[in-house]
Amino acid sequence: MIGMILLIAAALSGFERCDSVITKAIEDGNAPGAVLCVVQGDSIVYEKAYGNKRVYPKAEPMSVETVFDLASLSKCVSTAIAVMQLVEQGRVQLDDPVDLYLPEFAPWVDSTGTVSKRITVRQLLTHTSGLAPVADIRYLKRRHADNRPKKLRAYILKEHERRAEPGTELMYSCPNFITLQYIVESLTGERLCDYAQTHIFDALGLQHTCYFPTDRRIPKETLAGIAPTEVIRRRSTDPQQFGRPTRWRKALIGQVHDPTARRFNMGNSGNAGVFSNAEDLAVLCAAIMNGGEYHGRRILQPETVALMCAEQEGAFGRTLGWDASSSSAWIEGETFAADHTICHTGYTGTSVVIDLDRRIAVILLANRVHPVDEGALGRTRAAVSEIVAESLKNH
Repeated sequence: MIGMILLIAAALSGFERCDSVITKAIEDGNAPGAVLCVVQGDSIVYEKAYGNKRVYPKAEPMSVETVFDLASLSKCVSTAIAVMQLVEQGRVQLDDPVDLYLPEFAPWVDSTGTVSKRITVRQLLTHTSGLAPVADIRYLKRRHADNRPKKLRAYILKEHERRAEPGTELMYSCPNFITLQYIVESLTGERLCDYAQTHIFDALGLQHTCYFPTDRRIPKETLAGIAPTEVIRRRSTDPQQFGRPTRWRKALIGQVHDPTARRFNMGNSGNAGVFSNAEDLAVLCAAIMNGGEYHGRRILQPETVALMCAEQEGAFGRTLGWDASSSSAWIEGETFAADHTICHTGYTGTSVVIDLDRRIAVILLANRVHPVDEGALGRTRAAVSEIVAESLKNH
């Protein structure tokens, strides 16, 4: 368990400004609730819950123990670290073409059909591969129906659009990290979810971090603490359910919100699927800030962490799995170390910002897609990061 330390009154007063910003976002309907966790070094210096973890069908208060669907933060805390472990072991080379590990993986081909270019592992990690941003769910549904991981794999490796020439532009793409999932699984012989559980989550002693929280890993008494995401409609066999003859409504709880991960990868996915809470993420952030180790538990060597967190040449401000200074990195604010801060967001309302020089992490977890996918937290994230950076400027 990560420790807590006390701050002087000036810093605490600054954090109270975070309270106002987050409360205002909740009042404006951008999320039903949130949890803020600030880490400095190896300790949590501020942690607070706001609002409700659910409002449908009834309100339930948020707590600091609440477990969230991390959405695309899964790319950072699971897939990217797994790949970097394989890099560290010499089993993956960043500039190798993907088809060296996945022979069926198709290259980019120009509009004339005469020029092709192979995509590299580094380009997948930095979103410079040129793969289109999302899988075509409607196409997959028409062709294969739901719950078909093998069909999704064949589609991404062979059919998914290679929209831009590799290395020429930044195009954030979930299929990049699903492809990385396939590399991890091909080399280890394990599902990504199982590999990450053993070599990342359990290795750090995390108690509330896993894929498939309703099936295993998280203690039953904490399942009620999972924040629901979007309320969806499904067909019902009960004609009286909610007064609707053919459909019923239910919030997703413990099932990944991302449609590709949920409907076609059955929850084990390189782009989404991890569930966690603030304290576990605090440990993971501390490990990254410590060069891959926390309290004697190591997941990466310091040089590997440095490589992962460094902006990559020609990657438009991206690192290996994280953002640093791209056009989307403004959630870091302006006060954190401009050349050594990494960040990432998750569609459901989650975000992490890590100042590697000052060893400060800002974890903001929210379920903005509950009960409907309408909330917007971009400005809130940036404001909170700026307040934290200013509050700890002299500490």
